[in-house]
Amino acid sequence: MQQFNVVISGFDHYEGIDLNPSAEVSETLSSRGVAGAPEGADIQVTSVLLPLSFQNAWPKLHETIEAVHPDVVIATGLKTHAHSVALERCATNLIDASRPDADNVQPRRTPIEPDGPAAYWTRLPLRAILHDFTEQNIPATLSSDAGTFVCNSLFYQLLHWNAQQARTLSGFLSFPKVGDGGLYGSGLSLDQMVAAAEDAVRATVGYAMQPFSDEIYADEI
Repeated sequence: MQQFNVVISGFDHYEGIDLNPSAEVSETLSSRGVAGAPEGADIQVTSVLLPLSFQNAWPKLHETIEAVHPDVVIATGLKTHAHSVALERCATNLIDASRPDADNVQPRRTPIEPDGPAAYWTRLPLRAILHDFTEQNIPATLSSDAGTFVCNSLFYQLLHWNAQQARTLSGFLSFPKVGDGGLYGSGLSLDQMVAAAEDAVRATVGYAMQPFSDEIYADEI
């Protein structure tokens, strides 16, 4: 049996949001685990809640990564105007905040890593994840980027770290608000979003066990 350590992060508070799905999903997966692991895999999940802070979100996630030494890292956030789960393909090297973060800081038009590349592609197997979403009728979309606020900043710093790792797979999922769902509904049910996160973990672990080159290249999807 091969053990896979997974870190899944969520944000601890969004202004004006009573039920934050990124927090609820990450804590649910950590408490109950991920059912239906690929044959030969034992999945251990650790969750961490992060402040919606440019300065403090990544250090807290990195601290957990250093403690757990994960094989998979999935960061999650909230897109308040989305109607489905967004599989984020790209993290861009730009902060351009339209509102202050939790520290009342609002950087504008500034790079995340001054000497870093303009962008990084996700390291999650988006083809496989999207296939599993389709089988479970989970509404999903492929998103070109995670915006220019804290979610994207965290995503970029995660992939900047991942670029120096030989085996770790990481990426970012954005959830809509918790709602009734449906084709024209507002948001999705929390159960659907938990199922989506489980799919993402299972598909990524499956890819780690038996990689296929065309599963990972988000720019070709």
